[in-house]
Amino acid sequence: MIKHAGNRLMAMGILVMLIASFSRNQNKPSFTLVLLPDTQGYTQHHPEIFEAQTKWIAAKKDSIAFVLHLGDITNNNVDSQWHQAVKAFGHMDGKVPYSFVMGNHDMGTNGSADARNTNLMNKYLPYSKYSRFSSFGGAFENGSMDNTWHQFKAGGYSWLVISLEFGPRDTVLNWAGKIIAAHPAHKVIIQTHAYMYSDESRMSETRQHKWLPQHYGIGKTGVAGAVNDGEQMWDKLVSRHANIVFVFNGHVLNDGTGKLVSSGVHGNKVYQMLSNYQYGVTNAVKGGNGFLRIITIDPDGRRITVKSYSPFTGQYKTEEDHQFSFEDVNL
Repeated sequence: MIKHAGNRLMAMGILVMLIASFSRNQNKPSFTLVLLPDTQGYTQHHPEIFEAQTKWIAAKKDSIAFVLHLGDITNNNVDSQWHQAVKAFGHMDGKVPYSFVMGNHDMGTNGSADARNTNLMNKYLPYSKYSRFSSFGGAFENGSMDNTWHQFKAGGYSWLVISLEFGPRDTVLNWAGKIIAAHPAHKVIIQTHAYMYSDESRMSETRQHKWLPQHYGIGKTGVAGAVNDGEQMWDKLVSRHANIVFVFNGHVLNDGTGKLVSSGVHGNKVYQMLSNYQYGVTNAVKGGNGFLRIITIDPDGRRITVKSYSPFTGQYKTEEDHQFSFEDVNL
């Protein structure tokens, strides 16, 4: 009798462990983010490639948690290119949540970033539309899509996406910090156009980097805090919050890639990535040939896997700077 009771208890113990393990896997399943870097060459010359990307995303909607466009949606900030952008983005509407940020080519005269004039972006990608998305949280300026925040749930966590303008101003970074502080239980993604450089470091004047926000008209105003580069963003915002997990950006040419893992002041690891395939990047074809970034987060396996794939060509980039993983990730 005692022997049978012991067997039953052992069986029950094993069953409890199996249920607990299954529950963990169910609560924290893997999920995927997709990054759309600099589509400026597509909206100007190859709109079919941009559409191939977003149609592929729409077809994979059940396996994609969120999509982030990294800026330079257009090349010259003109109506014809914004028309193409609207058409491409439209394939994802109502299928998968997405957000976007302005790049330097999306503001000012002919995309020169001589001023923070984003009238066309806000005309074609209006607040009146995107504020109705279930994932939309709010904006720095009511009625403007220049700086916004979004929410989604994936991997057993609540996520917050902070979408920041090119060379964000001090006032914008302060606003972003308040939004993050108001959501301490959320994991945070920072999405902006210029942050990481191609030498595996954050963009900075002290490193004599090219394409800094300070080098454009918006950065030559003489007003303190009018723009911030990547290192300044790290100091003023990213490093200060324990729940920030990712920073994603495009913009930088050379080989168009960069990655860095840094510890914030609270000891949390922040995974920072540059991805860019546009004209001007080494070996670029057709403005990027449709390559995008697929980021798979496996909370239980404590792994982040990054792949670069083109729905236009059906090919992957398998070089180390395009296909890699982070291990021992503690969300």
